[in-house]
Amino acid sequence: MLAIFNTYVSSFLIPNTNKFMKKYTPHSFHIPVMGLGFTIDTPIKVAKYGISSVVSIIEDHLVEKMREIICLQENMEYHPIKTQEFDSRAKRITAYLNLMDDIIKRQIETMKSDDFKTNSDIQKYFEMLPESSELKKQYLSLSHCNAEEKVFIENRLKNAISAGSIDVNIMTKLDKNNYDKKGNELPLGFSDALSALRGYAQSKLHSSIVFSAGLNPRLFGYCEKFDDFFPDANGYLKKKIILKVSDYRSAFIQGKYLAKKGLWVSEFRIESGINCGGHTFVSNGMALGPILQLFKEKRNELWDELYRECQQALLQNNRMGFLENPSLKITAQGGIGTHDESTFLMDYYNLDSIGWGSPFLLVPEATNVDVDTLEKLAHAKKEDYFLSHASPLGVPFFNFRNSSSEEQRKMRIEKNRPGSPCYKKFLSSNTEFTDRPICTASRQYQNLKIQEIKNSGSAENIQNEELSMLMQKDCLCEGLGASALLLHHVKPAHHLSAVTICPGPNLAYFSGIFSLKQMVDHIYGRIHLLNPLKRPHFFINELELYMNYLKEEWSKNIAGLQSKKADYFHSFKNNLLDGIRYYEELFQNIFPAENISSKNNLRLLEKMKETIQLFPQF
Repeated sequence: MLAIFNTYVSSFLIPNTNKFMKKYTPHSFHIPVMGLGFTIDTPIKVAKYGISSVVSIIEDHLVEKMREIICLQENMEYHPIKTQEFDSRAKRITAYLNLMDDIIKRQIETMKSDDFKTNSDIQKYFEMLPESSELKKQYLSLSHCNAEEKVFIENRLKNAISAGSIDVNIMTKLDKNNYDKKGNELPLGFSDALSALRGYAQSKLHSSIVFSAGLNPRLFGYCEKFDDFFPDANGYLKKKIILKVSDYRSAFIQGKYLAKKGLWVSEFRIESGINCGGHTFVSNGMALGPILQLFKEKRNELWDELYRECQQALLQNNRMGFLENPSLKITAQGGIGTHDESTFLMDYYNLDSIGWGSPFLLVPEATNVDVDTLEKLAHAKKEDYFLSHASPLGVPFFNFRNSSSEEQRKMRIEKNRPGSPCYKKFLSSNTEFTDRPICTASRQYQNLKIQEIKNSGSAENIQNEELSMLMQKDCLCEGLGASALLLHHVKPAHHLSAVTICPGPNLAYFSGIFSLKQMVDHIYGRIHLLNPLKRPHFFINELELYMNYLKEEWSKNIAGLQSKKADYFHSFKNNLLDGIRYYEELFQNIFPAENISSKNNLRLLEKMKETIQLFPQF
C-alpha cells in the first residue's frame, strides 16, 4: 500500500512536460466570479478545501471595506487606505489580496496540524474530494490500515494538501479614465482596469487573473510592465492569464494578441453566451456544444500557434523563454446542473475544469447573499429569473424579479424620479449630453434622455418603448456589492442598501439553502439537489434561451428591418439550426439508445427545429 501511495505522490510532483497533461488539482470544478460582492471573500471560505474561486477587484471601495471587516473578524490590525492617498485604488487591492493570501496560508497550516477526527477541516477536505481522486482513495483506506501505516499515510496526506487558487477578475469594459480634484485627467495607468491590474500584479499571489468581456488593448498591453506575467528563470509563471471567451475566434484573436507580447494564456474559460449569470454576451446563436467541439478539434493547432508567437516575442524582448511546454487549459461554464453533465463535458471535450456559479448563491458557506435575498432565492420560481436591460453597459443582463433593487427601481419610477444617484461611476461611459462620461442608469442621464425622447416627435408607442428600455437601467455599482455589506451588518454608504443579484436561469432548478459539502456532493453525484421542476439537458436549455431571445429581438425590429439586422437574424437562425443538428447527432451517437433522457431531449430538439423553421427568412 505504501509503495502504491509513494508512486502516486511522486507522479503529481513530476514537472509537467506534456502540454496537455492535466496538472494535479484537488477538484474538477471552480467557482466563477459572481457580481461584485457575492464572491469577494469566497477564497477565505473555500480555498482551504482545495476549491479555486474568482474575486472581482474592480470595486476598490468594497474591497477596502471588506478588508476592514475581515481584519476585525480575524483580530488583525487594520490600517485604512484613504481615497486621498496616492494610487489608493491599486494599494487597496494589493492589501486585500495579500490579506486573503495570509489567512489562507494560516488556514492550511492549521489544517495540517489537525487530527483526522470527525467534523474537522482536514476530514472535510478529503471527504469532499471526487471519488476518482487518488488522495480520496488513500484517505478512505485509513480505516483498513494498521497503526504504523495509518500514521505514515496521514502524514503524506497532510503534505499533499493544497489550497484552491485565489483568482481575480477584471471585466475589460470597466476601464473608465479618472480625474484629480481639479478636474485634470490622470495618466493612463490610473484608469479603473489598469489600476486594478496593478493592484493584483503587485500582490504576492501565485494565481490567475481572468479577463472577461473581450479585448482591451491598453489593459492587455499594461501586463507587459509586470515581470510576474512572464516566465522566471525556471520557466515559472507567478501570475497567469485566463481569458473568458464565448467562441473560438475570440479566443484565437485575443490569445494571439497577448502571445505577440510574450504573454501566455494559461486557460481559455468558455462561457455560454446566454445561459449564465450577470452580463450575457449573446453570440449570433452559436450553441455551446459546437463551440466546445471546435476547441476540441483545434486545441493542438491553437497551442502550437500561440506557443510559437509567445516564444518568439519572449526571445525578441530578451526575456526568459519557457523551458518546458506551458500548459493550456480549456474549461467551460454556464448552466451546468448535474454530475452527469459535468462528467460528460470533462470526458468528451477533454476539459480541465467546470465552472459552477449560480448554485453556490444558495450556499452561505461559500458566497455573500444577505438573509432576505437568500430566502427569496431559495423559494424562487422559474419566471423570477429574466434577461433584462438593467446594465448601463447596454449588454443583456440576467436579473431577479424579487430583488430589492427591482423594487427600488420601480418605486423611483412611480415617484417620477427614475434613475439612481451615481457616486462610484464605474459604469460611466456615455457622452451624449456631457463632456465627461456619465452612467446611463444615473438620474442625471435619465432626466436628460427622457426629455430628448419626449421631444423627439416619434409616435407614442415608439416613445413608450424607448422610455421603458431606458428606465430598466439600474445601478450595478451599488447593488451588486450591497449584499456582502448587509450580511456583515454594515450599512452601505448613502443608505443605498438595495440588492441587485444576477443568477443564471439554471438556478431555477435549485430550491433551498445548502451546505458547502452538500453542493460539492451534488457536483460529484453523491447526492441529488435538483428540485422537482422538469429540467432538460443544459445544452437544450441554452438553445431555448437563444430561440426566445431571437423571437424577442425580431419582434422589436419587425416594423423596419434594416438589411444589416436582417443578415444578423439570418445568421442567428442558421446557427440555431446547425446547433440542433449537432445535438441530434450527439444524442443519437454518444448516449445509449435506451436512455430515456436522451430520447426526451431528441423530441425537444425536433420541436425547437419546427418552431425555428417557422421563422421568416429575414
